Amino acid sequence: MANELTPEEHLADLLQALPPAPSGWVAAATELPLARSQLDSIVARSAADAEFRRALFEDLESALRAAGIEPDRIPVDELRRRLAS
Repeated sequence: MANELTPEEHLADLLQALPPAPSGWVAAATELPLARSQLDSIVARSAADAEFRRALFEDLESALRAAGIEPDRIPVDELRRRLAS
């Protein structure tokens, strides 16, 4: 019985047998916290600044660029969803 693994050790063995995560997944996981923070900041600013909110609804990408934010660096579709709610 000395060779029996604990559940934690068995799980560790199973995890070690998995292939590495695809590099795209790793990159997305690294970038996600920053993107979420940027989205939260933009939504908060739009709630506090009616002119900024109006500009976002008129032309989202241009308003973001005017605010110093490159639209291709954040998930714009998610921002549109958040602004609509």
